[in-house]
Amino acid sequence: MQQTPPHHLDPLLNVIPEGVRRVHLIAVCGTGMGALALMLKKIGLEVTGSDAGIYPPMSDLLSESGITLLEGFKPEHIGDADLVVVGNAIRKENPEALALGERKLPYCSFPQAVEGFFGRGKRTVVVAGTHGKTTTSSMMAWVLEYAGLDPSFMIGGVLQNFSSNCKVGAGDFLVVEGDEYDTAFFDKGPKFLHYDPEVTILTSVEFDHADIYRDLSHVVSAFTAFMKKHRPEAAVMAGPGENVARVVAQAPCDVFTYGFRGAPVWRPEVIKDTAPETRFRLFYQGRLYGEYTLPMPGGHNVENAVSVIAACHRLGLDRGRVAEALATFKGIRRRQEIRGQVGGVLVMDDFAHHPTAVASTLSAVRSFYKGHRLVAIFEPRTNSSMRDVFQEAYTHAFEAADLICVRMPPHPEKVPEGQRFSSEALVEALKCSGKEAHLFPDAGAIVNYFQSEARAGDLLMVMSNGGFEGIHGRLLTMLEARQVSPALSGVGKP
Repeated sequence: MQQTPPHHLDPLLNVIPEGVRRVHLIAVCGTGMGALALMLKKIGLEVTGSDAGIYPPMSDLLSESGITLLEGFKPEHIGDADLVVVGNAIRKENPEALALGERKLPYCSFPQAVEGFFGRGKRTVVVAGTHGKTTTSSMMAWVLEYAGLDPSFMIGGVLQNFSSNCKVGAGDFLVVEGDEYDTAFFDKGPKFLHYDPEVTILTSVEFDHADIYRDLSHVVSAFTAFMKKHRPEAAVMAGPGENVARVVAQAPCDVFTYGFRGAPVWRPEVIKDTAPETRFRLFYQGRLYGEYTLPMPGGHNVENAVSVIAACHRLGLDRGRVAEALATFKGIRRRQEIRGQVGGVLVMDDFAHHPTAVASTLSAVRSFYKGHRLVAIFEPRTNSSMRDVFQEAYTHAFEAADLICVRMPPHPEKVPEGQRFSSEALVEALKCSGKEAHLFPDAGAIVNYFQSEARAGDLLMVMSNGGFEGIHGRLLTMLEARQVSPALSGVGKP
């Protein structure tokens, strides 16, 4: 049996070898690995990368930055690299992984490289949790930037304020998402164990990633391990929920709670929740702390903003600058992102796929865009959503939608037959609960359906963590064609 090569870096030390000049990344075209490659290039290293699928836009972005891209996985791709970074999609049988052991080359995981190259000596802010990591860490990065602190950051989504998901700043701060997914084939612990935060924001703890976690208790144990490794002088901003409370009880540092319910240290109160902005008051230890404007919908985004405000208070930032920054936050691509509007039909894109995220997003959009018919177009595509673990939960996740369109899972063979999620069963359950719901084999069938069914005032909310066969652009193209030739729509026909 293939053993883990002996020259990987200690997964808890994040010590990068001296004199590294050339770094090779295996599986370079993923969102995180691609961002890491760009950051390594930015600090003056020679960077190469290999992947099985090299395609735009990531391939263009990497090539334009002077990073050499190599198609496929071959031992010779590693060349004379001083260090190899192994993506967590890579298995130990990968030809380049095997070459690491044969050639006794130093290698490390993605989070080790992030911490080792960019976290040492920095004041690190880690955003962890089942939901809200990308939005919250993006807010945090923008606030620090707006305050003139020139942070470094690496985030799992493209920040509209930066048109990027990463930055190497000259300031003292590093903002990263603390991912609970496993690290690499030689380190099956969660990625967040590799970071050393001064402040952690923990948004939520729920069961997810059914491909690597057995159940909720398994997830809780992972987050608990992360909490226990905090330094006593660190601080944790703890979101709502019993699971979060269980986890942060193990933190050996200051913990500050936030949220709408109970009696948290930081409690918001919504004043206005209709487009184009949400306004809220914030109370700290029972006293009014400030009033804020957020150009985003939903109580969940208010809580995300509150966690950032609380973190900034701990870090000593000026509260007025923090308020100004949040008011100018442009959001993240694929998080309630408006892709276009044609003929009064609004097409919106969102990354939501976990039942809790689906429910909170739809509820937020329903409140923010009053008077619209809210249409949820859902693709079950993640490792968890294609399994039956959330079959019942999805039945209740679409309550805020007026119409639900469910696609068949795109690659059902990835899940054992007896464990598969059923789109048919979801549609039938939604119908039984009184909802209008329809089943579709693919994106093309959904586009064809809306050629006659879409009407002015519709908000088409596309929900998927993938490209969904380019459905956003296809919907807009269809709607534009319908404008040119109204007879195509069938609108007004008896």
